[in-house]
Amino acid sequence: MARQILDEAGLGEALDALAGQILEHGGGDLDRLAIIGIRRRGVPMAERIAERIEARAGRRPRTGALDITLYRDDLSLIADQPVVHGTEIDFPVDGLRVVLCDDVLFTGRTVRSAIDALFGLGRPAKVELAVLVDRGHRELPIEANYVARKLETSPDEIVHVHLREVDGRDLVEVVER
Repeated sequence: MARQILDEAGLGEALDALAGQILEHGGGDLDRLAIIGIRRRGVPMAERIAERIEARAGRRPRTGALDITLYRDDLSLIADQPVVHGTEIDFPVDGLRVVLCDDVLFTGRTVRSAIDALFGLGRPAKVELAVLVDRGHRELPIEANYVARKLETSPDEIVHVHLREVDGRDLVEVVER
């Protein structure tokens, strides 16, 4: 049985709120800002946040896509031949305020992998994290700077984020494992 958390309108409002917080926190300095999505659903999330920042500030921040496949600590558990989708960041990250975007923050391991991958590209001045859903159950000392929704979940539940660019619809739901 699925429990809906955000519908299409709610997801849009959540992304609006995240964009506003990111813009406000940075003091409007778009020259030093990069919004980078963690593959897979973090990428369209980052693009949508950048569009919303552009609508508010009149300029779009840099955006990119970060593939963490080879930085995962469970790589040997997920596949003999993992599929690498590629990192698409066509600017130097050195000295930038980088906001990593991901759909769900759970154990913190994905974010740790993303930070490792990001520092393989250069040395940002600051790294922040924006997530649609923080569901708790951390295994690492990682917290998001910007959170659209905090959810109390059990370890037996799964948070599914559906984005139209990947899944054909916008929806956030919790289902039993």
